[in-house]
Amino acid sequence: MAAADPSMPTQVVLCLPVLRGLNGAQVLLGLKRHGFGAGRVVAPGGKIEPGEAPAEAAARELREETAVMTDSDSLEPAARVYFRFPYAPATDMDCTVFLARDFTGPAKATDELEPAWYPLGHLPLERMWDDSALWLGLLLSGERFDAVVVLAEDNESVARFSKVDWPDSKMPSQPATNADFPDITQ
Repeated sequence: MAAADPSMPTQVVLCLPVLRGLNGAQVLLGLKRHGFGAGRVVAPGGKIEPGEAPAEAAARELREETAVMTDSDSLEPAARVYFRFPYAPATDMDCTVFLARDFTGPAKATDELEPAWYPLGHLPLERMWDDSALWLGLLLSGERFDAVVVLAEDNESVARFSKVDWPDSKMPSQPATNADFPDITQ
Protein backbone atom coordinates (compact mmCIF):
# COMPACT_ATOMS: atom_id res chain seq x y z
CA MET A 1 0.00 0.00 0.00
CA ALA A 2 1.42 3.39 -0.97
CA ALA A 3 1.89 6.07 1.66
CA ALA A 4 -0.57 8.94 1.64
CA ASP A 5 0.63 12.14 -0.01
CA PRO A 6 1.47 14.52 2.88
CA SER A 7 0.79 17.54 0.64
CA MET A 8 -2.83 16.44 0.13
CA PRO A 9 -5.37 16.99 2.91
CA THR A 10 -6.95 13.86 4.37
CA GLN A 11 -10.50 13.37 3.06
CA VAL A 12 -12.91 12.97 5.98
CA VAL A 13 -16.64 13.08 6.72
CA LEU A 14 -18.84 13.96 9.67
CA CYS A 15 -22.41 12.72 10.11
CA LEU A 16 -24.82 14.60 12.36
CA PRO A 17 -28.09 12.78 13.12
CA VAL A 18 -30.79 15.32 14.03
CA LEU A 19 -33.78 14.12 16.02
CA ARG A 20 -36.94 16.23 16.21
CA GLY A 21 -39.35 15.27 18.95
CA LEU A 22 -41.45 16.48 21.87
CA ASN A 23 -38.33 17.84 23.57
CA GLY A 24 -37.30 19.87 20.52
CA ALA A 25 -34.47 19.20 18.10
CA GLN A 26 -31.38 17.36 19.26
CA VAL A 27 -28.12 16.34 17.59
CA LEU A 28 -26.05 13.24 18.26
CA LEU A 29 -22.44 13.96 19.25
CA GLY A 30 -19.99 11.88 21.23
CA LEU A 31 -17.06 12.04 23.62
CA LYS A 32 -14.02 10.86 21.65
CA ARG A 33 -12.31 8.07 23.56
CA HIS A 34 -8.91 7.89 21.83
CA GLY A 35 -6.95 9.13 18.83
CA PHE A 36 -7.17 12.57 17.24
CA GLY A 37 -9.49 14.70 19.39
CA ALA A 38 -9.55 12.32 22.39
CA GLY A 39 -11.35 13.88 25.36
CA ARG A 40 -13.40 16.25 23.21
CA VAL A 41 -17.04 16.06 22.19
CA VAL A 42 -17.10 15.54 18.42
CA ALA A 43 -19.45 14.56 15.61
CA PRO A 44 -19.34 10.95 14.45
CA GLY A 45 -17.05 10.67 11.45
CA GLY A 46 -13.70 9.73 10.03
CA LYS A 47 -11.65 9.03 6.94
CA ILE A 48 -13.09 8.13 3.57
CA GLU A 49 -11.84 4.69 2.52
CA PRO A 50 -10.48 4.08 -1.02
CA GLY A 51 -13.35 3.61 -3.49
CA GLU A 52 -15.92 4.91 -1.00
CA ALA A 53 -18.21 7.87 -1.76
CA PRO A 54 -18.36 10.54 0.98
CA ALA A 55 -21.99 9.72 1.88
CA GLU A 56 -21.16 6.02 2.12
CA ALA A 57 -18.25 6.85 4.44
CA ALA A 58 -20.52 9.04 6.58
CA ALA A 59 -23.12 6.27 6.97
CA ARG A 60 -20.39 3.70 7.76
CA GLU A 61 -18.66 5.93 10.32
CA LEU A 62 -21.98 6.71 12.03
CA ARG A 63 -22.72 2.98 12.33
CA GLU A 64 -19.20 2.07 13.51
CA GLU A 65 -18.99 4.85 16.09
CA THR A 66 -22.56 4.94 17.47
CA ALA A 67 -24.45 1.85 16.19
CA VAL A 68 -27.00 4.24 14.59
CA MET A 69 -27.95 3.11 11.08
CA THR A 70 -28.76 5.31 8.09
CA ASP A 71 -28.85 4.88 4.33
CA SER A 72 -26.18 6.90 2.53
CA ASP A 73 -28.78 7.97 -0.08
CA SER A 74 -30.81 9.72 2.63
CA LEU A 75 -27.94 11.87 3.92
CA GLU A 76 -28.09 15.61 3.29
CA PRO A 77 -24.82 17.38 2.40
CA ALA A 78 -24.69 20.41 4.69
CA ALA A 79 -21.15 21.85 4.53
CA ARG A 80 -17.60 21.38 3.37
CA VAL A 81 -15.08 22.49 5.98
CA TYR A 82 -11.40 22.74 5.11
CA PHE A 83 -9.22 22.46 8.22
CA ARG A 84 -5.73 23.85 7.75
CA PHE A 85 -2.91 23.37 10.27
CA PRO A 86 -0.05 25.64 9.08
CA TYR A 87 2.17 24.39 11.92
CA ALA A 88 1.31 20.71 11.28
CA PRO A 89 0.31 20.49 7.58
CA ALA A 90 0.16 16.69 7.59
CA THR A 91 -2.95 17.15 9.78
CA ASP A 92 -4.87 19.16 7.12
CA MET A 93 -8.34 17.77 6.40
CA ASP A 94 -11.04 18.38 3.81
CA CYS A 95 -14.30 17.49 5.54
CA THR A 96 -17.76 16.96 4.09
CA VAL A 97 -20.48 17.28 6.73
CA PHE A 98 -23.79 15.44 6.34
CA LEU A 99 -27.07 15.64 8.24
CA ALA A 100 -29.03 12.45 8.90
CA ARG A 101 -32.75 12.91 9.46
CA ASP A 102 -33.74 9.31 8.68
CA PHE A 103 -31.96 6.76 10.87
CA THR A 104 -32.68 3.80 13.14
CA GLY A 105 -31.40 2.24 16.32
CA PRO A 106 -30.43 3.63 19.68
CA ALA A 107 -27.01 5.22 20.00
CA LYS A 108 -24.59 2.93 21.84
CA ALA A 109 -21.10 3.50 23.19
CA THR A 110 -18.28 2.05 21.11
CA ASP A 111 -14.51 1.94 21.45
CA GLU A 112 -14.44 5.24 19.54
CA LEU A 113 -17.26 7.37 21.02
CA GLU A 114 -19.53 7.75 24.04
CA PRO A 115 -22.59 9.18 22.20
CA ALA A 116 -25.13 11.57 23.69
CA TRP A 117 -28.02 13.68 22.35
CA TYR A 118 -27.70 17.46 22.79
CA PRO A 119 -30.41 20.10 22.29
CA LEU A 120 -29.54 22.30 19.30
CA GLY A 121 -29.68 25.38 21.52
CA HIS A 122 -27.33 23.91 24.14
CA LEU A 123 -24.37 22.39 22.34
CA PRO A 124 -21.39 21.44 24.57
CA LEU A 125 -19.10 23.95 22.82
CA GLU A 126 -16.81 24.29 25.84
CA ARG A 127 -15.93 20.59 25.42
CA MET A 128 -15.54 20.70 21.62
CA TRP A 129 -12.83 21.96 19.27
CA ASP A 130 -12.70 25.79 19.31
CA ASP A 131 -13.77 26.01 15.65
CA SER A 132 -17.10 24.27 16.39
CA ALA A 133 -18.48 27.49 17.87
CA LEU A 134 -17.91 29.23 14.52
CA TRP A 135 -19.71 26.87 12.16
CA LEU A 136 -21.68 24.08 13.87
CA GLY A 137 -24.58 26.26 15.04
CA LEU A 138 -24.83 27.90 11.60
CA LEU A 139 -25.06 24.49 9.94
CA LEU A 140 -27.66 23.20 12.41
CA SER A 141 -29.76 26.36 11.93
CA GLY A 142 -29.99 25.67 8.19
CA GLU A 143 -27.07 27.51 6.62
CA ARG A 144 -25.19 25.59 3.91
CA PHE A 145 -21.61 26.58 3.06
CA ASP A 146 -17.95 25.91 2.37
CA ALA A 147 -15.68 27.08 5.18
CA VAL A 148 -11.97 27.34 5.89
CA VAL A 149 -10.70 26.95 9.44
CA VAL A 150 -7.04 27.90 9.85
CA LEU A 151 -5.65 26.74 13.18
CA ALA A 152 -3.17 28.77 15.22
CA GLU A 153 0.31 27.67 16.24
CA ASP A 154 -1.11 25.65 19.16
CA ASN A 155 -3.09 23.56 16.58
CA GLU A 156 -6.24 24.04 18.70
CA SER A 157 -7.36 27.67 18.64
CA VAL A 158 -8.59 29.35 15.46
CA ALA A 159 -6.35 31.86 13.69
CA ARG A 160 -8.81 32.50 10.84
CA PHE A 161 -12.31 31.47 9.85
CA SER A 162 -14.01 32.13 6.51
CA LYS A 163 -17.15 30.84 4.83
CA VAL A 164 -18.91 31.06 1.49
CA ASP A 165 -22.63 30.26 1.37
CA TRP A 166 -23.88 27.71 -1.14
CA PRO A 167 -26.15 29.11 -3.86
CA ASP A 168 -29.74 28.01 -3.22
CA SER A 169 -28.44 26.07 -0.15
CA LYS A 170 -27.29 23.25 -2.45
CA MET A 171 -23.72 21.95 -2.55
CA PRO A 172 -21.98 23.33 -5.65
CA SER A 173 -20.21 20.83 -7.90
CA GLN A 174 -16.91 22.61 -7.26
CA PRO A 175 -15.63 23.70 -3.82
CA ALA A 176 -14.95 27.36 -3.17
CA THR A 177 -11.41 28.49 -3.96
CA ASN A 178 -9.04 30.31 -1.60
CA ALA A 179 -9.87 33.58 -3.35
CA ASP A 180 -13.59 33.14 -2.55
CA PHE A 181 -13.17 33.13 1.23
CA PRO A 182 -13.40 36.45 3.10
CA ASP A 183 -11.80 36.53 6.57
CA ILE A 184 -14.73 36.74 9.00
CA THR A 185 -12.84 35.76 12.14
CA GLN A 186 -14.36 37.50 15.11
